[in-house]
Amino acid sequence: MTPTENAVDPDAEAPPPAETDDAPRLRLGVADYLTLGNALCGFLAVWALAMAQAGHLAAGAEGSLPRAAVATAGALLLTASALDVLDGRIARRFGGSGMGAELDNLADVISFGFAPAFFVVTWGVLSGGMNVLPVLAGGAVLTAAIVRLARFSCQAPGTDYFTGLPSPFGAMAIVTVVLLDPPVYGGLAAVLLISWLMVSRMEYPKPRGKRIYAVLGAIGVAVALLAAWALGVPAGDVLIYLMSALVLLFIVTIPFYVLAVRRANAA
Repeated sequence: MTPTENAVDPDAEAPPPAETDDAPRLRLGVADYLTLGNALCGFLAVWALAMAQAGHLAAGAEGSLPRAAVATAGALLLTASALDVLDGRIARRFGGSGMGAELDNLADVISFGFAPAFFVVTWGVLSGGMNVLPVLAGGAVLTAAIVRLARFSCQAPGTDYFTGLPSPFGAMAIVTVVLLDPPVYGGLAAVLLISWLMVSRMEYPKPRGKRIYAVLGAIGVAVALLAAWALGVPAGDVLIYLMSALVLLFIVTIPFYVLAVRRANAA
């Protein structure tokens, strides 16, 4: 072999780096499939609303969308929230992939940013509001969710509190506003308040330990109430409105409860 033949070809493709135990695993794990299910639920919620709105307008109907469409979209977003809770727990217990955190943020933007923003636009336009105002409110929801998720990624793990309303709870709060179907300007003001809470410095306790099961149980109850409301079950209206009011009361009062507990502990 001549020296020329033995020389290293500068254009030759470098061999792939060897996998080591310290390198992140870039294969999908069980938790990642739950995360992808979260994103798929958000997409299906948007699809359900878009199809219902198209049919509503084609029929020349006025007013709110049919209950079945709203309940379907709401149940899909609740399912996305449940998957968002479960994927983190499974990743901590069985290990996750190196893509887990990135996948989670991307999925959350769809399910808890774009989907509730589309919810707001659909409801606001059909409720008789000027087209530009629901679009601006929906844009605020999407922007707040993106900022909220980006800030969460930059924060140190291990704390017991979220800074700002977590995006899944924000999405659920926005769905409750739509379910209550208030006057359009009051509803849009509530949506803007929820968007501000997501990027605020308000603190919300993280669901850990048995709290996770309480959250999952509450999600299951909410899905059942949505189904009862959509099917016209007696007292369904009262129950769904009571649930919506409790959700909104929770997200507004919990930060003040956390603040009071901290002050009491510091005294």
